[in-house]
Amino acid sequence: MKGQILALACCAGAILAALSGCAQTDRESESFEGKTVVTLGYLPITHALALFQLKETLAAEDSPIAVKLQKFGNWSDLTDALNAGRIDGASVLIQLAMSAKSKGVDLKVVALGHKDGNVVVASNKIEKVEDLKGKKIAIPSTQSSHFILVQEALKRGNLTPSDVKIVQLAPTEMPFSLASGAVDAYCVAEPFGAQTAARGLGRVLFDSKELWDDSICCGLVLNQRAIDALGTERVDALAEKYLASGESLDLERSRELAKRYLGQSPEVLETSLKWIRFGDLSIDPEAYRDLSDRVRDYGINAEPPSYEDFVYVVER
Repeated sequence: MKGQILALACCAGAILAALSGCAQTDRESESFEGKTVVTLGYLPITHALALFQLKETLAAEDSPIAVKLQKFGNWSDLTDALNAGRIDGASVLIQLAMSAKSKGVDLKVVALGHKDGNVVVASNKIEKVEDLKGKKIAIPSTQSSHFILVQEALKRGNLTPSDVKIVQLAPTEMPFSLASGAVDAYCVAEPFGAQTAARGLGRVLFDSKELWDDSICCGLVLNQRAIDALGTERVDALAEKYLASGESLDLERSRELAKRYLGQSPEVLETSLKWIRFGDLSIDPEAYRDLSDRVRDYGINAEPPSYEDFVYVVER
């Protein structure tokens, strides 16, 4: 066990090193001459695979539009850059974008980042959700689908948030925190759940499909300034290519992109990719209403933006 914890600590250290600094642009030497460049922020997580595919698809097709990726180390720095207009858009927790929109930041969500793809992971000492009473559970943000999923999980054991202690941690800290006993469970973006499950350092209590099927987590969000600068025709083309990129992500291609952009071990990636889907990333009005109801019901956003105000609909 000590050896496994040490390995996790080393892995976390490597990830933190890769994420160090506020942000960094991938492939600085890449030429975008003569192209309309869209700068999109991301965290190096499984949930951003459709964004990586979009970038590579546009480059392979020699499209007049190019995606320039900008990597961030945490959601706070990414959302600050997005909301301030320092980047054109991002693959981001959709609840964070909804909150910013409710506060007057002019953002539009173009498509989903993925469907499902989250798990609630617990210490091996926790055999069922009822065992979480009085325990500490980590989430990345109270403005997240992970906060919703944890509360849905607690319901299964007739528990409420007041029966546990919910804390916020950076995703990279969660596997080691669980292995060291600092927390008893967590729910976070992948591949950080798989890091624990694949190494046998904890158990999966719930796959997100069990708690909220087709759950909405991340989205491709653009700020209005970028939309105005690009124009409807280019934004529509970008959205269509993004949706097609998601549809093209079969298991083999997902493995290739995850290995290239995330730097995780094959066993972790194999585990993580079992839980996520990238087909049909368009935002259905009914699914958005369900999301809005959940963010209201769970105290995340009392007045979420309407579908008409927040969702960018491609003109066909």
